[in-house]
Amino acid sequence: MPDRPALDPTRDSLWRPLRLLQAAMDADIARLYAERQIDGLKPSYVMELLRLHARGPMTIRELAESVERTHSALSQKVAAMRAAGWVETVTGDDARTKKVTLTDRARRVADRLAAEWRATEAALADLEAEIPYPLSRVVTDIERALARKSFHDRIAERLAEDPAWAEEPSKGEAPGSDENPGQGEGPGTRGPA
Repeated sequence: MPDRPALDPTRDSLWRPLRLLQAAMDADIARLYAERQIDGLKPSYVMELLRLHARGPMTIRELAESVERTHSALSQKVAAMRAAGWVETVTGDDARTKKVTLTDRARRVADRLAAEWRATEAALADLEAEIPYPLSRVVTDIERALARKSFHDRIAERLAEDPAWAEEPSKGEAPGSDENPGQGEGPGTRGPA
């Protein structure tokens, strides 16, 4: 008898529309870059490029702290920006450190990127004025609610109510193995569906 297809919980997502909206808005910004022949620039690079333009060369750690990202995430982003020709690494104040700096290509467009940043912020302010409940207010309200009870704690409470989360495979058996059907199919195991 064939296995019954598992339900796909990813089909329901309260925040997917928000991610899709942000992706669409970023695509519009990227279109503006393309119209100005600023090729190979992702909107997600602009904050770091503008920060480097304003403050000069920084270590990855300094840059990560200044834009409130993890060192690991920013290290990956710097590698991508370097591959795209927007930044380079140079020896820091001593031979043990490296600093991230703009390339000439990035310096040539930095003023235009700053203009785009200001225009984008102004367009967002206009957009928020059009809607009854501005997104910046939503973010503040969510931050306050999460200060009262963390997202981790909220998820953990729901998982405690879900028997699939509590399932553990028998010793020596892989989650979802044929010898132990039904095990390992919970959302936390990322096992076979």
